[in-house]
Amino acid sequence: MTERTLFLSGTIAEESWFDDDVTPQLFRDELNAGSGDITVWINSPGGDCVAAAQIYNMLMDYKGNVTVKIDGIAASAASVIAMAGTKVLMSPVSMMMIHNPATIAFGDHNEMQKAIEMLESVKDSIINAYEIKTSLSRAKLSRLMEAETWMDATKAVELGFADDILQRTDAEDDEAQEPVVEAVMFSRKAMNTALLNKLEAKYRTPASEAEIPAPAETGRSVDDILERLDTISKFM
Repeated sequence: MTERTLFLSGTIAEESWFDDDVTPQLFRDELNAGSGDITVWINSPGGDCVAAAQIYNMLMDYKGNVTVKIDGIAASAASVIAMAGTKVLMSPVSMMMIHNPATIAFGDHNEMQKAIEMLESVKDSIINAYEIKTSLSRAKLSRLMEAETWMDATKAVELGFADDILQRTDAEDDEAQEPVVEAVMFSRKAMNTALLNKLEAKYRTPASEAEIPAPAETGRSVDDILERLDTISKFM
């Protein structure tokens, strides 16, 4: 049976107004159009976490093997979908980003509290997907999300978010020594904090300088000089 290829590109949303978003219904139709093993190429900045959860569940429940290949970016909600892959492969020039869920709330303090509790529940559900794939502790995953963590392919493999890095299939020498690639991971919040600290240190208003004490008097008063001259004149 021929392996099928699906493409998940663009923003993930519950509904598509201009046919430029990926919705659960559109993805379901493509997924169920055939059977057998599939490859899902992902290049998405993320989007609606509920819609992403639906697509994640479709792939987790799919009967065949699911190979996820990230060729551009799998950020936010798209990173959750990627966790459903039987195998997750990343292009050496791709990125993955995870962060805390966000929303917009309006109302009094009761409504704000409800929004906070909802976001905490959503974060817990996202951590479930990351934990199943990576086997990292929930505390570590929570910290990575809190920091808005960006990972290159090497770092994603190192942390367990991906299984391997995409390689050329026509390589002539499979036994050639692979170059050592340094993993890259950075946090937007950490970078912003470091930048603000540097700016503060450079442009901080200096504390008022201590008043410079007046130099101690080393000369003589006019009266002293006149008295001295009067004494000298008596011996002249």
